[in-house]
Amino acid sequence: MLFRLTDVHKSYAAQEVLRGASLQVNPGEHVGLVGRNGAGKTTLFRLVNGEESADRGDVVRARGLRLGLLEQHVDFEPGTTVHEAALAAFGELQAIEHEMHQLEHRMAEAPDDLDAVLERYSELQHEFERQGGFEYAARAEAILQGLGFERDAWATPTEILSGGQKNRLGLARLLLAEPDVLLLDEPTNHLDVSAVEWLEEFLSSYKSAYVIISHDRYFLDRACTRIVEIENGRAVSYNGNYSDFLVEREERREAQMRAYENQRQLIAKTEEFIRRNLAGQKTKQAKSRRKMLEKLERVDAVRPDQSSGNFQLQKVERAGTHVLTVKDAAIGYPGYLLAGDITFILRRGEALGIIGPNGSGKTTFLKSVLGKLPQLAGEIRWGANVSVGYYAQQLDDLDERNEVIMELRRVAPSTATAGELRGFLARFLFTGDDVYKHVADLSGGEKGRLALAKLIYSRVNVLVLDEPTNHLDIPSRESLEEALDAYDGTIITISHDRYFLDRVATQILALDGEGRAEHYEGDYTEYHDWKAARRAAELSAKSEREKLAASKPAPREDLKGGRDAGAGAKAQGGKDSKRKKGRARDARAVEEEIAVAEKRLAALGGEMSTPGAARDAGRLARLNEEYTRTEERLRELYEEWERIVAEAASA
Repeated sequence: MLFRLTDVHKSYAAQEVLRGASLQVNPGEHVGLVGRNGAGKTTLFRLVNGEESADRGDVVRARGLRLGLLEQHVDFEPGTTVHEAALAAFGELQAIEHEMHQLEHRMAEAPDDLDAVLERYSELQHEFERQGGFEYAARAEAILQGLGFERDAWATPTEILSGGQKNRLGLARLLLAEPDVLLLDEPTNHLDVSAVEWLEEFLSSYKSAYVIISHDRYFLDRACTRIVEIENGRAVSYNGNYSDFLVEREERREAQMRAYENQRQLIAKTEEFIRRNLAGQKTKQAKSRRKMLEKLERVDAVRPDQSSGNFQLQKVERAGTHVLTVKDAAIGYPGYLLAGDITFILRRGEALGIIGPNGSGKTTFLKSVLGKLPQLAGEIRWGANVSVGYYAQQLDDLDERNEVIMELRRVAPSTATAGELRGFLARFLFTGDDVYKHVADLSGGEKGRLALAKLIYSRVNVLVLDEPTNHLDIPSRESLEEALDAYDGTIITISHDRYFLDRVATQILALDGEGRAEHYEGDYTEYHDWKAARRAAELSAKSEREKLAASKPAPREDLKGGRDAGAGAKAQGGKDSKRKKGRARDARAVEEEIAVAEKRLAALGGEMSTPGAARDAGRLARLNEEYTRTEERLRELYEEWERIVAEAASA
């Protein structure tokens, strides 16, 4: 047992958040913690971490338990770089390393207590090796790269990092520290898809325990083997990943409903028997049954889910067959290409999902499609009878000075009554006096719901959505997905929510951040599997080519002139001419070796940044050793090439 909560109650003022929650997490368990916003998930983390105490009940932690909590706001020591902040996870190892260096200097001075120095150095060296001291730097670099920090960013001062970058760096430091249990609150919030997939693979075979709060259902499916739902103040545990949880929860609810109905009928019959026989000949039996009812543990009725909002979209006017045609388009800014060669046709009723790393041009593409930004090349053409509504990620279409009801009136016809507007807003959980709140006072989730309400009320036949699920909890996301699934119009959406894309998208446009774009007919999982199969085929073909090249005999050269053996040793002029040709041949040979070394260095760097290498200390140490050797050899080759070129120039 790592930690246990037993019958825990926790309230804030008049709001009771936890009402008898019980939960135990054991070593090696991979747990996903789910529940709607405000259910008490973060409160549970604070109780486990000791930041808060329970009003009632017990919170027990194993003796000496090392907790690692990923907080939403992360700070670092002033003056540290990205690389230094990551290495700070190995404070004890760095202290050992520092003392070893000091002892090495003392040994060089041949002190009188040399034997004692050597003994201490041997102890430190053994401890350094036991704790993985020879590969900790390589592990740090592998995890930094996996979470999106390339080598050219390692020297960046942490003070100038954005909030999202600081959170990513905090996650890297936490993974490197390897506590007994990780408490991760929305760890994918600031990661692009490639970094999320790296993290999923890293965590899938992570040996220690972790508990993850996340709205990313795809991530929960791949990273968790147990789901705990916080509902109505209690914690209910389910074996399996998120998809398994959905099935089992439905089965449990059906079984509970049957048990409730059966018990209700039993109680009704028993009460009728008691009523008829309490004063009659069977009074003894009636009293016995009355006592039985008093002791009977009642089965609770299945509580209906709290409303997640009713995002049912209005009927829309029919657009032409070809809603959007994009041909050989390039997007970006003058002198700065973000993505090119974008070609696809989006038909009526289809949904385009746009994915790619941060900065790859996703929002720029939307702005180009909407005519807010001219494309650099190619054609972007809307079809006939198209009306477009735009949901911006920053929610900048909302006027913060307005009340909620007045903000909706901006897109309502002049004939709409206040009652109609209030009724529509109630479908988005704005009830009672909520409609008179100012937009500036709304939470992120409330602003997101209001922006969707405006978009849906406008009855457009094309929805352009920039990260529409960002401010929604899982039940609200599911409600939105159901509405979009029933929508008659056409959808273009940027999203990092892969579960959402699987439910909604019929096409995928992937921007790679290197100026390239790829279009695929299908949902996200189909695209991901297709890309993985293509990559595997490319690697297999490359391996076959390398085997074939290795099996061919190398061309023979005669030792004197460097020409094909048997070609004859013909005179090539004077000694100076021969010397120059020899230098040229030497330079070419060095250049070829440099190219091979550079290629190998890049391959080693890529392999070191994989989750598998980051988890395997032995493999990482071998890769790091080869990387160091290759890097040193490359420096020697550069120096040799410069020397040859300098000699040739002076000859």
